[in-house]
Amino acid sequence: MLTDLQNPFHKKLSSVLFSIAILCVALIYGKNLILPILFSILLSNLLLPVTQYLSRKKVYKVLAILLPLIVTILVGAAVLYLLSSQIFKFVDDMPTLKGRFDQIVHDFQVWFKKGTSITITKQNQYFKEQVDDLKEVAPDFMGSTVSSITQIFSYVFLIPIYTFLILFYRSKIRSFLISVFKTDTEDKVEDILIESTSIAQKYMTGLLIETTLVFTLNVIGFLILGIKYAVFLALLAALLNLIPYVGMLVANILCMLITVVSSADINNAIGVGIVLALVQFLDNNFGMPLIVGNKVRINALVTIIGVLVGGALCGIPGMFLAIPGLAVMKVIFDRVNELQPWGMLLGDNPVKSKKGN
Repeated sequence: MLTDLQNPFHKKLSSVLFSIAILCVALIYGKNLILPILFSILLSNLLLPVTQYLSRKKVYKVLAILLPLIVTILVGAAVLYLLSSQIFKFVDDMPTLKGRFDQIVHDFQVWFKKGTSITITKQNQYFKEQVDDLKEVAPDFMGSTVSSITQIFSYVFLIPIYTFLILFYRSKIRSFLISVFKTDTEDKVEDILIESTSIAQKYMTGLLIETTLVFTLNVIGFLILGIKYAVFLALLAALLNLIPYVGMLVANILCMLITVVSSADINNAIGVGIVLALVQFLDNNFGMPLIVGNKVRINALVTIIGVLVGGALCGIPGMFLAIPGLAVMKVIFDRVNELQPWGMLLGDNPVKSKKGN
């Protein structure tokens, strides 16, 4: 009772909301520093089992960290090479694709004219006005695009360095986090670190396997249909699938649009949509539950809100980091008495009503 008087509800709520506000401000203004560190933490957790295995085999500590890290970099470089080669092939065909796209637009304008009596000249005039409006914001868009590309290159160099250092100083970081808190909470901190590491490992490993399976199924389906740019579209869809909920929707739209432009048969675009929908169904109902499991126990509402907030704060990287971030927050909330209601809000376990309703 005394504890409740000392820490009333409004004080607890204010503390939580203030902490969330500080976190959001830090992500907005410090994302270029924070995001590479967060990605490095995830990657270090993914490589940790391999590093520990090599250490048990008496491999020198630096080599035990460098070997799996170098293999990961080589695999990432191979994926980037495959994606870039497919993009270059797609760019080489742009003149042909532009001609087909212009024909599709013309056919649509003719159909639209018959349905609305708006002449093609007026349609072109309206389209020109929209293009002129876009030209006004184009410099800002190009500036943000260049900034994003610069960020990606900085991440490519920073993440391996951070990952190596996190793995190298892992014991020191762990001891620091435990010693910061009171003696009577050391066990809770230890549990949080163990559970958070387990979640990050399972989530990252599951995503890696899931992405490979989605890519493989997409390629098989597209090749059976005889779709042009099958590998490029399959890889694009698999990578976009890493973004929860939003990614696969964007992948469907992009892949179908590219197929419509690159193929004279509309049935090919429909086939692409069916393949992606079928793969997504298999992934959601069998892939995620079996591969990722129930470690990330976050309900759908919080997941969607988290993905949208992550995207608003940090763009695509924030959308990707939203789910593991929420999962770690839930682990912390569940082990701190004052924050357990927030953990219950994030979780997907059914709440039993005291009245039996």
